[in-house]
Amino acid sequence: MGMPMDGASGPATMWETVLVRLTGPLAYIARLWRLFAQTVYWILVGAIRSPRQLRRRETFRQMVESGCNSIPILFLIVFLIGLILAMQGAYQLKKFGMTELVSSLVGVTITREVGPLITAIIISARVGAAITAELGTMAVSEEIMALETMAIRPVPFLVVPRFLALVVMVPCLTLLADIMGMLGGFCIGVTNLAISPYAYIDTTIEGLQNQDIITGLVKSVGFAAVIAVVSCHEGLSVTGGPEGVGTATTRSVVTSILLIILTDLLFTILFYL
Repeated sequence: MGMPMDGASGPATMWETVLVRLTGPLAYIARLWRLFAQTVYWILVGAIRSPRQLRRRETFRQMVESGCNSIPILFLIVFLIGLILAMQGAYQLKKFGMTELVSSLVGVTITREVGPLITAIIISARVGAAITAELGTMAVSEEIMALETMAIRPVPFLVVPRFLALVVMVPCLTLLADIMGMLGGFCIGVTNLAISPYAYIDTTIEGLQNQDIITGLVKSVGFAAVIAVVSCHEGLSVTGGPEGVGTATTRSVVTSILLIILTDLLFTILFYL
């Protein structure tokens, strides 16, 4: 009698495990989408009913923290990537005697793809992790429960300022990253490839189109929304004390980067297919 029962429970358990693993990510995406919808709702409600609900001072503080304080590390990394792109591109273009086109290659690659993507990854690692740790510490110390006890909703009070700050600052940082990356390519083109500075700039301007810049900016807005929603969701969902904060912070960065790549793929399909 025991053998059939074990044999019957084995496949059932296996299918339950498979079902849980398939529905788990879908449920997680649904929770992120719900938080995103609530955030947008409270932004619109605050803008229409009472602008004070948007907490302008806190939003400005978050903009300084997420934007201005991220500029040094962003400039350094994107400048180095511009150098690398120019050297790698020149290596290939030299085979065809077309090294003067390295400026267009660097410009288009930076504005379409590298600038928005690297900016989002840096912000997710630096700012997203900090948001998760901050909100997670508040959750563990029961500060969020205290806010709810005082009839203060966590989403408009905590999530909205951080969401607005990232959505505003990430596109601005992306523009600065584009300029810095092209400057790195400019340094290689002028020094190593003996391209005239004026010729390099002219070729870059001719190679770039408005669509390239707009595409990168639209991507950066989507990336900012992903970082804000994931980091806030993970922070508000922390359980288990200080260890839970560390685990949530790591999960926030990993999940943000994964969803940034998937969002980039969706935008690429939307714009170029």
